[in-house]
Amino acid sequence: MKENVPKTPKPDPFENPSPDLLIAQFPPENPAYNLILNKFPVIPNHFLLVTKDWQAQTDILDKADLEATYECLKAWNTDSDGSRSANGSSPKSLFAFFNSGDDSGASQPHRHLQFLPVEAMRQPGSESWHPLIDLLTSQPTSPSPTPKFQHLQGLPFAHFALPIPPNPSAETLHAIYLTLYKAAAAATRGQPPSQDTEPLPTQGPASISYNLAMTRSTMMICPRRQETALVPVDRAAARDIIDPGVLSLNGTILAGTLMVKAEGEWDSLRENPEHLTQVLATIGYPRTDSRGPSL
Repeated sequence: MKENVPKTPKPDPFENPSPDLLIAQFPPENPAYNLILNKFPVIPNHFLLVTKDWQAQTDILDKADLEATYECLKAWNTDSDGSRSANGSSPKSLFAFFNSGDDSGASQPHRHLQFLPVEAMRQPGSESWHPLIDLLTSQPTSPSPTPKFQHLQGLPFAHFALPIPPNPSAETLHAIYLTLYKAAAAATRGQPPSQDTEPLPTQGPASISYNLAMTRSTMMICPRRQETALVPVDRAAARDIIDPGVLSLNGTILAGTLMVKAEGEWDSLRENPEHLTQVLATIGYPRTDSRGPSL
């Protein structure tokens, strides 16, 4: 008779980060976070903001998480003389993202937010490229007593964005985040934000899977219903691919990027734009913003 052997808990790579990967502890006066380099980066200088004490990746973010994230974005965009450059006016800027929930593409349960330098994301010959989230900054805004969510017409999944004012407080950042989170939760029920009356907790476990993206000027969220999607690949090329045609997407979709495992998958997306549209529609929820407040 086979005995039931208890499973060994999966090691937490963020509990005691390697000194070779540790950038700093933050904030310096009372460290609550570690800044660490990604051990296996696809993009150079990919780093993470990780809670020193265990906190769940699936819990709703708190004020300190968002304040620390904004401080990282602001510090990266600081010139050598100590002056600050407005988002987009400097060649140096960061794209921050957060994956939460089983369908979000999250890989570790210990809470962490991730950062990618925009200049490192640009491929040779695409120096004018900007993350998808930055396209929202060109949309007009107007004062309104209720949130006016920004969205991009070409995206085939529900997504919501709001501008971040200059030098926001932790309370302001958290209020923007909760407004976006509630809109995303409404979308998972097929409701536009203006018509959804479902009460939602503002702390503890999140009720949905989602991706969050953030720059110094914008916060954006999309609810997720599936981590992976299939893309057709050539049979000959598929022989050399593990799980051919299966794409796993995370919060980098809000930058307008995704990672493929093999040339055949890339060729399928590049040569057939409808395949990309179908992938994006599969991993997200249908849009409801045509019936709700939007810009």
